[in-house]
Amino acid sequence: MDSIKKKMQSLANETANANARAEKSEKEVASINATADHFEDQVRAIQKKIQSTEGLFDVCTEDLFNQTIKLEEMEKKAGNAEGQVGDLARRLLLMEEQAIKSEERL
Repeated sequence: MDSIKKKMQSLANETANANARAEKSEKEVASINATADHFEDQVRAIQKKIQSTEGLFDVCTEDLFNQTIKLEEMEKKAGNAEGQVGDLARRLLLMEEQAIKSEERL
């Protein structure tokens, strides 16, 4: 009978210990889950920032492309204008020479 009581007492202690470990483990799981949720929220916030930054990057890239095209067009116009200036300068010299020759004839 004593051995049965001891066995019952031993089983009761083991059960109490098991319940205590289970409660401790459940608290640890709850704490870990809360931490994981916090990190997931941080990841979501960072992903939103990344998407926003990527959108701004795309806009800036498109603007850069458009401005590069405009710059190339302006450089072409400037080159053409320089060519016209050169042509007009030569024409002016020719006209001056003709004017000098005309004055000499008179």
